[in-house]
Amino acid sequence: MNELQLIVDLVFAVLAAFVGGVVAQRLGQPVILGYLLAGVALGPFTPGPTADVRSVQVLAEMGVAFLMFALGAEFSLGELRRVGRTAGLGGILQIAISLLIGPLLARFLGLSFTQGLFVGALLALSSTVVVLKILMARGEQQSLHGRVALGILIAQDLAVVPMVVLLPALVGGSTHVLTDLVIAVAKAAGIIAVSYLVGVRAVPWLLSHASVSRTREVFVLGVVALALGTALLTEFAGLSLAFGAFLAGLVVAESEYRTQVIAEVLPLRDLFVALFFVSVGMLVNPIVIARQIGLLIPLLLAVIVVKVFVGTLVVLLLGMPGRAALLTGLSLAQVGEFSFVLAKIGVDRGAIPSALFDLTLALALITIVLTPALLRAAPALLRGIVRLPGVRANWIDPIEEDVMAEGMRRHVVICGYGRVGRELADALAKRELRYVIVEYNPAIVRELRKMGAPVIYGDAANPVVLEHANVGQASLLTVLVPDAVTVERAVQNARTLNPSLRIIARAAQPSDVERLRRAGAHEVVQPEFEAGVEVIRLVLRRYGISDRELSHLLAGRRTAFYEQPREP
Repeated sequence: MNELQLIVDLVFAVLAAFVGGVVAQRLGQPVILGYLLAGVALGPFTPGPTADVRSVQVLAEMGVAFLMFALGAEFSLGELRRVGRTAGLGGILQIAISLLIGPLLARFLGLSFTQGLFVGALLALSSTVVVLKILMARGEQQSLHGRVALGILIAQDLAVVPMVVLLPALVGGSTHVLTDLVIAVAKAAGIIAVSYLVGVRAVPWLLSHASVSRTREVFVLGVVALALGTALLTEFAGLSLAFGAFLAGLVVAESEYRTQVIAEVLPLRDLFVALFFVSVGMLVNPIVIARQIGLLIPLLLAVIVVKVFVGTLVVLLLGMPGRAALLTGLSLAQVGEFSFVLAKIGVDRGAIPSALFDLTLALALITIVLTPALLRAAPALLRGIVRLPGVRANWIDPIEEDVMAEGMRRHVVICGYGRVGRELADALAKRELRYVIVEYNPAIVRELRKMGAPVIYGDAANPVVLEHANVGQASLLTVLVPDAVTVERAVQNARTLNPSLRIIARAAQPSDVERLRRAGAHEVVQPEFEAGVEVIRLVLRRYGISDRELSHLLAGRRTAFYEQPREP
């Protein structure tokens, strides 16, 4: 009977997620909102069909593990080292400032100073799952603010371990705090070291044997065993399932099977992540929220303002551009899943009152729903910030140390020095063609300056930066950054500055093609489509199709893709 009930709960949760996602999409809202409200409808606090919360939560934890595993596989150790300073220093600063602000909010809630530290810890934690889902939907997971936010989120996930040990003991007056903390940290460090050392040798062996059979399900089983096995190992060591899965993904990222692993795990990730949001919604009691609305609204405003302010301040202190800092702060504006896990531990051990757990759940639900809207409001917030007296000079990206492009004529402006931008710059340099790079990642800018490359430090969407790149006298502008909003604004501003400028833009998604054309781009390139075209060319040539016929065929496919009107 228990087995049957698990199947019933899974069916209810999947159907509710499907209906909620479809309705949210039809109304032009994020699908996350549909999943959360579906969970509220399916929970024990609302009339109608009810699923067991614990069953859905078990499945949801698998979704979190697959999400973090896929992220680690896409991220790689090299990229993790590049955000190491942000993950370490930025995360520590963000958590420390939040802990200091907690006691101030505690006075408003009628709590003690030590309980206020608990409140600060709840405030410090954001949702890795939510942020990644939103960044992927916006095509910004590879942008500067996406990587910075990820670094801080990793630091937050790691900080959960000492928080779980220290905070309940501190509030409860335990005498074994330091001993428990040392044991927990030693276990965590040991499991990370063992997982990595074993993974370097075991993972290639496991995946190679799984792929030799040429049976897809065997390879999928190997991937699932690796992701969930490592996640479970770190859970036993006192770390989270999510961090263990991320660690396994990092190891996979260094292997030759990286692309195939990502392809196999994505469907599992999307299914179980939807269940995660349903499980969060099931915990929310609408009646409790209605009763506490007088306390909830001012607390909600305070939490959002504090989290956005702290996140933005920390990134600015790390020397990042203002736009990246604000977008990072807005990305981290929600109360995360580890916050109500920590709150539940605090309630169970008598460290905080049970009412704080209900408030944490309500704040998590509402801030998760509001985060996409906050990010959409970022351009308007930026425009307002730079108009404030004394702010503009400090907020807009500094350009005084950059190469001067005033004397350049008929040059190429390359916005974004990623993989595509690097290849273009190399090709132009070899042919001695003049170009200027616009990049707003300070680490990349410092690297380019050491190489003597012509680079301008700034946001490509900022008209001041474009003027400094002398787009008025340029012959060509290429906008190759991964952030879809930045691409569109850069194209619009460049077209205003130079109506005759030839503009080539990168589209993050197929739906961006028509919008970028309307913004003023002459040519739009969608990388995934172009990769598909190249694969078609190679395959058909293998079957003896002539180059002339191939050219005609591929030209037709490009025309159909790029010229076809799409929904904005």
